Amino acid sequence: MLREKGVGFEEIDLNRGLSVEQLDQLIGARDYRQFLNSRNELYRERGMKEKPPSREEALRLMSEHPNLIKRPILVEGRRIGLGYDGVAEIL
Repeated sequence: MLREKGVGFEEIDLNRGLSVEQLDQLIGARDYRQFLNSRNELYRERGMKEKPPSREEALRLMSEHPNLIKRPILVEGRRIGLGYDGVAEIL
């Protein structure tokens, strides 16, 4: 759909995972908790809403469990859009 509208973007297969370093660079100074997928089973099992992991732990977990990353992630320059429900959250 985006390609049909002429929107240029780079596609990254999150199912293949990202390294801790790649995630750290992607998230930058933004709140890492916004990148955690609250619908993920691990998120719910660990009670991350009530007791979020540290940034370092969250990056490690997202690297090891790519489904813990909220998606899609759309990057345009310094702007990032997160979410699937039709309205992306721009960070």
